[in-house]
Amino acid sequence: MPVSQTYDIRMDVKFGPNERIDIPALVAECRSPWFNQTLCRVNDSVVRLGIFEGEFHWHKHDRDDEFFLVLSGRLFIDMEGRTVELGPQQGVTIPRGAMHRPRAPQKTVVLMMETDNIVPTGD
Repeated sequence: MPVSQTYDIRMDVKFGPNERIDIPALVAECRSPWFNQTLCRVNDSVVRLGIFEGEFHWHKHDRDDEFFLVLSGRLFIDMEGRTVELGPQQGVTIPRGAMHRPRAPQKTVVLMMETDNIVPTGD
């Protein structure tokens, strides 16, 4: 299945400076099993909300690191030769060039921070 049909990825910046971001409201509105919304811009980076259930495909980002922070649920990030398991209030930085695959066995809410020009589906 093509990536565009598998994931609901929204690159538009939903909130500007001084706007309140209500994560529980965004989670309640979500109907997609794999959702990613850019929340706001912070200098040359963006903060994204991920609401995940299921598996993403294997991919990498040649020029960009990627930070994941779990708010609720459980996230596994498979990498070559190992898996990082994250629960609530746990995070990890995936370095540029590292092949990885996020997966969530249950509905999981994640904040991600990355450069504003990253391609979420990989390079």
